[in-house]
Amino acid sequence: MSTPVTGHDQPAERVPAGPLIVTEDEALAEHLLRLCAAAGTDPLLVCGEPPPRQLWESATLVLVGDDLAERCAGYARRPGVLLLGLDLDDSEIWVRAVQLGAEHVLFLPDAEGWLLDRIADAAEGAGPPALTVAVLGGRGGAGASTLACALAVTAARAGHRTMLVDADPLGGGLDILLGGEGASGLRWPDLAASRGRVSGAELTRALPVLHRLTTLSWDRGDTPAVPPEAMRSVLGAARRQGGLVVVDLPRHLDQAAGQALEQSDLALLVVPAEVRATAAAGRVAAAARMRLTDVRAVVRVTGPTGLAGAEIARGLRMRLAGELPQEPGLTVDVERGIPPGIRERGPLARFCGSFLDEVMPPVPAVGGGVC
Repeated sequence: MSTPVTGHDQPAERVPAGPLIVTEDEALAEHLLRLCAAAGTDPLLVCGEPPPRQLWESATLVLVGDDLAERCAGYARRPGVLLLGLDLDDSEIWVRAVQLGAEHVLFLPDAEGWLLDRIADAAEGAGPPALTVAVLGGRGGAGASTLACALAVTAARAGHRTMLVDADPLGGGLDILLGGEGASGLRWPDLAASRGRVSGAELTRALPVLHRLTTLSWDRGDTPAVPPEAMRSVLGAARRQGGLVVVDLPRHLDQAAGQALEQSDLALLVVPAEVRATAAAGRVAAAARMRLTDVRAVVRVTGPTGLAGAEIARGLRMRLAGELPQEPGLTVDVERGIPPGIRERGPLARFCGSFLDEVMPPVPAVGGGVC
């Protein structure tokens, strides 16, 4: 646990690795220190005097006890200041919160869960959540796994932080499709017992990295599924890392797949341009829309006489994300461990590039001078 120091004793040049705690209330300080320990971060506790301005401005998160709120009210406004109330019946605390520039007023233990998440987010340096795209097939063999891999490969090549999550326990494993079944790292059976909050940084470090993207797949064991709680926790950790998360879903949505779909921002339904495939896709689309409103059709062109993509999308009552032409040599590539989307000029990569340009923010330029 952090050692309490006074504002005058604290070296001005030290920047706390974790939250800055400012309070003279021993019970509140102890409670906050326990929460920081649970979140895996090392806070700095300042008592007696307000902290130096450098600490106030540079800390990842500032937790101010109401006992010192008025003495800290002269600092410059900054995000990430939380005011911890000591008396539920004190209506003046809202006035002090405005003077302090606090984002929220919290009372413990009622707000303990929310505060723990906020401390953990600050410890991980969490920014905007990842755009999460679910991919599922309108019928068996539609090519959903192929598109999911190609999206992830294309995004990683473009410089986006990317994680590919295999949520189909009967799909054989996306690590095989990426040619990395022998890569070291955790698979779903290792994470099946996950509950509550999972560290996004630790998750990323523990998973295999294939073709510059982080991959969570299945092993070749007999684990039939993961509990929905594990899916919720793991996918939540992946989303907190930012960038892009691509989730390959089964057509028949079990509880874990349903959790993944609910955490997604949009879904792509892959539909071969065939009458029977369109009919089958209607049932899948109906089930998906019960969990997520933004479901878009990707029509896979199967030949010169197939149905038009716009016609299929209208029949399914969904937006057309685009048509996906056949890619010569794809089957041979997969057998050789060459992942879908690796050929930058192929139809898959071109489709994925256009889609990502539409839905993803541009990758910031690295380096460069100032004119």
